[in-house]
Amino acid sequence: MTEPATPARDPGLQPERTRLAWRRTTLTFTIAAVLAAKAVIRDEITAAGVTGAALAVLAWLGFLAVAHRRIRALDAARPAPLSHRGALLATVCTVALAAFAVAVVL
Repeated sequence: MTEPATPARDPGLQPERTRLAWRRTTLTFTIAAVLAAKAVIRDEITAAGVTGAALAVLAWLGFLAVAHRRIRALDAARPAPLSHRGALLATVCTVALAAFAVAVVL
């Protein structure tokens, strides 16, 4: 007995929704990094604050790289799933941004 063929995936809306979700998340991440930098500039400048803001920008750049790569991959007719490495890097960048935000606030 043969297995039925996999139905063709709709190349239209699902990748577009995913692409838009990555863009929204990148925008949110950008706003969080800018707010961290603004908090350092507004308050008294401390070594911990500058380090936290610099690391937040570094985490933002890492997340931006993952998001850009994923958005470009979604342009393919049959995009590959997000790699474990990409998912791990996006998660690490998000958690790191939260930790650096705490360092900036304290």
